[in-house]
Amino acid sequence: MIDTVRVWLVERTYSDDEQNLIILTYATPDGERDFRKERALPSFSGPGRETTAALDVDSGNLGAVADPETRERYAREASRMANEHEPDDAI
Repeated sequence: MIDTVRVWLVERTYSDDEQNLIILTYATPDGERDFRKERALPSFSGPGRETTAALDVDSGNLGAVADPETRERYAREASRMANEHEPDDAI
């Protein structure tokens, strides 16, 4: 059985290394673990390529957030997203 964890979108940034690459960061509600997803900017078009407010991911794919300020910021943003959106809302 795969252990999945719900994570919420907390950050959307453009990659410094690659042109047209967006990095979506999702985090657990406590901000302690994160999941990063990279997407090419052209892949954001079309109904099947929506960015959702939350994802359910395999716990083995989560990273640890080491920086206390980042954890706090992620926790605040994950909480805000969970309060304002349904998990499958397009963001």
